[in-house]
Amino acid sequence: MMDLPTLLAVAAFATVTSITPGPNNMMLLASGVNHGFKASTPHMLGISIGFMVLLAATGLGLGALLLQWPRVGLAMKAVGIAYLVWLAWRLWRAEAPRAGVDAEASAVAAGPRMGFWAAAGFQWVNPKAWMMAIGAVAGFLAPGEGALAACLLALVCALVNFPCIAVWTYAGARLSRQLAEPAKRRAFNTTMAVLLLASIWPMLKA
Repeated sequence: MMDLPTLLAVAAFATVTSITPGPNNMMLLASGVNHGFKASTPHMLGISIGFMVLLAATGLGLGALLLQWPRVGLAMKAVGIAYLVWLAWRLWRAEAPRAGVDAEASAVAAGPRMGFWAAAGFQWVNPKAWMMAIGAVAGFLAPGEGALAACLLALVCALVNFPCIAVWTYAGARLSRQLAEPAKRRAFNTTMAVLLLASIWPMLKA
């Protein structure tokens, strides 16, 4: 079982790595602005639960297998980068909601709203999520610790992760009214698309 000092250290690690800017948080900020906090909840849950499963799998040996097969890791990175480029393009083309347009058409025009399964699946090709998972396993799991320890570490990290990423969604939702004008919303979405593309640069160097 995890003692109190280790638990606090894991919580601190998860807080710092979860709340700092990255692809997930950039997308959640944009989702909060374009779709609101409530509609972005499946996206947030997908990130936290998807990361929890990824971290548990890494602790159970998946990370070591990927180190033995670097081409698989490279292919996953390429898929993640291509997906981020596509999301940035969709965000760049997003429009502000317009009066007189039905809710479904307005939601489509407002840009990509990622659902639970898409967000959970994205963690498996998100290089930042992999770096977080490998860092947590290397830092807090002793060699030979079993499945229970790996799952407990994953659970603690996911429980800390969710409120951290929710801050970004909430911030976006609060900004939504200030960005209601089409020109302002367009400028915001363009900026977020550029930042999402910029988040790819560390992945290219890794």
